[in-house]
Amino acid sequence: MHKLTRKEEELMKILWKLKKGFVKDLVDQYPDPKPHYNTISSLVRLLQEKGIVGYTQYGNTYEYYPLVSREEYRKSFMKGVISDYFDNSYKNAVAFFVNEKGLKPEELEEILRMIRKE
Repeated sequence: MHKLTRKEEELMKILWKLKKGFVKDLVDQYPDPKPHYNTISSLVRLLQEKGIVGYTQYGNTYEYYPLVSREEYRKSFMKGVISDYFDNSYKNAVAFFVNEKGLKPEELEEILRMIRKE
């Protein structure tokens, strides 16, 4: 799966929330100052070319929808982060959060319970 840029991720978060929408609907979901219609139109076409967004055509208008679920993207993204930044080690990733981000003992215990269930 293609890695998304920050702007593409921002647009996908909106599309995942809406489930489907026309460019105008997507633009309306942005905070002020809203991006230009043509900017979002170009961005959604790029996502369509990457196979992440599909569309239904109604005459000259297109209604877009995600082809990749938020969960599918999250899994792919996190695998990339673990591979690129933690030498493909989940242990190193957890250690990072324990040491650098103040993962609390009770949160770590909850993680261990989740692991033991699987």
